[in-house]
Amino acid sequence: MMIVLSYLWLLALIPLLVEKDDREVQWHAKHGLVLTVVEVVVMIGLQVVVMILGAISGGLGCIFTLLIPIFMLAILIVHVLCIVKGINGQRFLIPGVSEFADKY
Repeated sequence: MMIVLSYLWLLALIPLLVEKDDREVQWHAKHGLVLTVVEVVVMIGLQVVVMILGAISGGLGCIFTLLIPIFMLAILIVHVLCIVKGINGQRFLIPGVSEFADKY
């Protein structure tokens, strides 16, 4: 159950703080938190790009706005994959995210 919470955005704090002795849960919780931070940063960056393109040329901003739901769907798919792998006792390594989370 705690591994599922690890990939539900800020709910990853619960297993991180509660299950301090379980190394597997800690690994998933740390990766879930880093993944959440990366998603927020990328989403903010994407919004800024869309706003700038919308101000410069309205049509181009509208086209790039279509990337937002695609990015959100990709986020959902990654979270589901991480949960399924975690429940089955495996780890889903995400390039960049996993390396950063392993440092802490």
